[in-house]
Amino acid sequence: MHNRQHSVTSQLYSCKICKHSVMSKLEKAIVATVEVFEEYAGKDDDKKKLSNTELSALIKDQLSSPELKSKIDPDDISEALERIDKNHDGEVSFKEFSQCVAQLSLGYFRKKYGKDKQKGKGKPHQ
Repeated sequence: MHNRQHSVTSQLYSCKICKHSVMSKLEKAIVATVEVFEEYAGKDDDKKKLSNTELSALIKDQLSSPELKSKIDPDDISEALERIDKNHDGEVSFKEFSQCVAQLSLGYFRKKYGKDKQKGKGKPHQ
């Protein structure tokens, strides 16, 4: 790898100097979501579901930052966690987990821009 800072094209997301692939922020977020799930789901026999113990450890470890907590309304966090096991089987599938992550992302967005913003409008009210 070269020592210069990467210059990334906006369309191809590849380094202009060495031509290796560079992931976009959204791609990194997708990969990180899957990897976090795999890391915690992989602690027992079922690698495709989170047990209550694994989910508790994930939440404790991954949602502990005061910075994030200050940027998401506690009610949104509670709502996301209440909804996570939709089929009430005591385990969380990746689908349920990813929906929880989406709910937390929505909570972060609402906190940043306000809960009462008009749909379809790209700008917050002044």
